[in-house]
Amino acid sequence: MYKSLAETRSAIESGETTIEGLTRYYLQQIADKSSLNAFLEVFQQDALNQAIAADEKRKLGNPGKLNGMVIGIKDVLCYKGHKVSSSSRILEGFESIYTATAVQRLIDEDAVIIGRLNCDEFAMGSSNENSAYGPVHHHLDPNMVPGGSSGGSAVAVAAGLCLATLGTDTGGSIRQPASLCGITGLKPTYGTVSRWGCIAYASSFDQIGPMANTVEDCAIILEVIAGPDEHDSTMIQKPSPAYSQLLKSEGPVKIAYFKQYIESEGLDTEIKAYVLQLIEKLRAAGHTVEELEFPYLDYVIPAYYVLTTAEASSNLSRFDGIHYGYRSKNATDLESTYKLSRTEGFGKEVKRRIMLGTFVLSSGYYDAYYSRAQKVRRMLRDHTNNILNSYSFILMPSTPGTTFPLGGKSSDPIQMYLEDIYTVQANLCGLPAISIPMGQHSNGFPFGVQLVGGASKDSDMLAFAARLQNDFV
Repeated sequence: MYKSLAETRSAIESGETTIEGLTRYYLQQIADKSSLNAFLEVFQQDALNQAIAADEKRKLGNPGKLNGMVIGIKDVLCYKGHKVSSSSRILEGFESIYTATAVQRLIDEDAVIIGRLNCDEFAMGSSNENSAYGPVHHHLDPNMVPGGSSGGSAVAVAAGLCLATLGTDTGGSIRQPASLCGITGLKPTYGTVSRWGCIAYASSFDQIGPMANTVEDCAIILEVIAGPDEHDSTMIQKPSPAYSQLLKSEGPVKIAYFKQYIESEGLDTEIKAYVLQLIEKLRAAGHTVEELEFPYLDYVIPAYYVLTTAEASSNLSRFDGIHYGYRSKNATDLESTYKLSRTEGFGKEVKRRIMLGTFVLSSGYYDAYYSRAQKVRRMLRDHTNNILNSYSFILMPSTPGTTFPLGGKSSDPIQMYLEDIYTVQANLCGLPAISIPMGQHSNGFPFGVQLVGGASKDSDMLAFAARLQNDFV
C-alpha cells in the first residue's frame, strides 16, 4: 500500500484508486488486524462520507491540502458527536460536544478521519499497556509493546491501517512509539499547535503532533494544524510557515551530540554503534558534528516526573464522578461518590501519578520538590538553548533500546520511566524534536534517531530531517 501522500495522490490521479476506495481498503485492514487493538472505534460511515466528499472536491478542481489522506486520531482528541475517553474507564461513554482545533483543521483540508486510537490512559505510559481497553500489540510481534503513550497511533501507521495519525507528546509519547515501530514522529515547538480539544495530562508539556511514514507527510500535516488559535492562550501568536514548501536543506550544518547520552549504560550497544556510525557519515558529508558535555542527564527524568505529576493531579481533579463520565454505583453520599468513582474509574498508573503530584504540591513538600524541579527545568532550558545558539541541531537516540515484551517493565515503574530518558528534554525545554526510523536491530525490530531543533525552528529541523531520511537511511 502507499507509504506517502505523494504516492497516494499519484495513484488517485492515475485512476488506480479513489479516496473512497482507499478508505474502504483501510477499513478492511482495520477489521483484518483488529487483534492489534490499535483502534478503539472506527468511524466507518463518517469516514466514507468524508471520502466521497473529498473525491468530489478533487473532481471539481479544488482539493484541500490533505485531499487523499486517511488519518486516525489519538483518543485524547475531541471530535464532535464522537466518543472520547483518554482510554480510561472514567470517561466511559462520554461523547464530545465540540471538535479539537487540530482535528477541525484536518477536516477543513479534506483529510478523512477514520477512527480513534488506543493509547495509555490519559497519555500516561511508555508501552501502551495502561489503557482501560487492553494493550496495543506491536505490528511485528503481538507479544511486544509498541511504545506509548501514542502506541495505537504508531501501530496504525506501521501496520498500514491508515496513512497517518495524530498523537500527543508530553515527554516522548509521539517519538518513543515512532522509534519502536519504525515510523516518523514529530513533536512541534510548544505553542505551535493548539491544545484546545486535547484532554490535558500536563498542560505546560503537552503538544499535538503528526505520525507518518515520511518527514514530508509530517510536514504537511503540521502545516495544516499549526498556527494561532483564539481558544488557546499559550499559542505562539505568529502565522506558521508552509512547512511542506521549506523542506530543502542545503550546505553543511553544525550538529551537537552529548557524550553522557551516548555513553549511558542504559543505551543498547547496537543503537550506540549506529548513532556513532551516523555521526561519522555526517562528518564525511561535510557537516560539523561535535561532542559536548551535558552534565544534567541525571536530573532530566526526576524533574520531568515531579512537574508532570503535579500538573496531572490538578488537571485530572475535574474527573470526579459528579460532572460527567463514570460514577460508581456503590456510592451512597457525596464523599463516597468522589472516592469510589475516582478509585474505580482511574487505572493504577494514573492513580500513582495523581498521588505523586498531590504529594509534591502539598504543604511542606512544595518547595522541596515542585519549586526545585521548576528551577531545574529553567536551568535545563537555558543550557539547551545556549547550545542551540551555537549549533543547528542536537542529535541523540530516540530510545535506549528497541521494543520489549508485554509486561516486561510494568512491575518496575522506574525502569518504565527511563524509557523517556532521551525524549523528555525537548518537552522540558519546549523545543521541536523528531524521531526518524534509521535502522533495524539484529533482533529484527526497528529503532530511530532523534533531532532536536531550536525554539520555533521546526521548518529547519524538518528540512534536515528529510535530508537525513532521504540520504542517510
